[in-house]
Amino acid sequence: METKWLEDFVSLAETRSFSRSAQLRHVTQPAFSRRIQSLEAWAGTDLVDRSSYPTRLTPAGQTLYDQSLEMLQALQSTRAMLRAHTAAAQDVIEFAVPHTLAFTFFPSWLSGLRESCGPIKSRLIAMNVHDAVMRLVESSCDLLIAYHHASQPIQLDAARYEMLPLGRETLSPYVKPNEQGEPMFRLPGTTAHPLPYLAYAPGAYMGRAVEQVLKSSPVPVHLDRIYETDMSEGLKAMALEGHGIAFLPASAVRRELRAKRLVSAGEGLDTTLDIRIYRERPGTRKAKGSVDAFWNDLERHLATHSK
Repeated sequence: METKWLEDFVSLAETRSFSRSAQLRHVTQPAFSRRIQSLEAWAGTDLVDRSSYPTRLTPAGQTLYDQSLEMLQALQSTRAMLRAHTAAAQDVIEFAVPHTLAFTFFPSWLSGLRESCGPIKSRLIAMNVHDAVMRLVESSCDLLIAYHHASQPIQLDAARYEMLPLGRETLSPYVKPNEQGEPMFRLPGTTAHPLPYLAYAPGAYMGRAVEQVLKSSPVPVHLDRIYETDMSEGLKAMALEGHGIAFLPASAVRRELRAKRLVSAGEGLDTTLDIRIYRERPGTRKAKGSVDAFWNDLERHLATHSK
């Protein structure tokens, strides 16, 4: 049994809506439903009466809801006590960052801040976008760096969290070239001969952004989904071996493009992602002094370099 299942269940009990809770928990509704079902399998009984609307709990569900509140509160209190033992590390800033940004963006971005923000002691927690967002929501990190796409906004309460824009990233289709330097596969493909597609796993943030691009393409795109993974680095490795077309962030393929190990698989299917940094607003919880100082320095840095 996973703690996040209990958190999902508490959210469902309070919203009485699968779709609303899925949105609040930053996960697709099918994935949210599967996690509730996993919790019911663990409990060995139905916890939700699905014959009613709005959703309501069964008697067993009400019992688990009451117990879940106590268990989650106890875990929060325990974590607070454990974190108190790390007072010596109060000057270390914890960043939750999606894998792709952790590999391609974070190192050079941090280096570029040395002159204006001074030396920074940091701890990087790399994970998928959903889990990175939940780290911030659960107060398990100091700062979140994440992508933002208009069709897939991160639902964070503006009254509790504040944001600064850090830059933009282009997501485009790439493929290995043949011996003549031409793309091994060129979009859009045909119904008779769909192109091998290296895709992000269902639910992955960038995968949803890519699906939006494909759906809005004025020319039908014909792809055969032959491989999937959560991580763009995994897709890049497969593309470099010639397995198919992958949509990748420009920052992840700069070296490969210069070396002509990857080339564009077609024009007109690019999309732009914003890169943003988030934190809890001052006053919502006691923040590290180092985080406040860094955020203030970062604001000044961005204001200076945007002129």
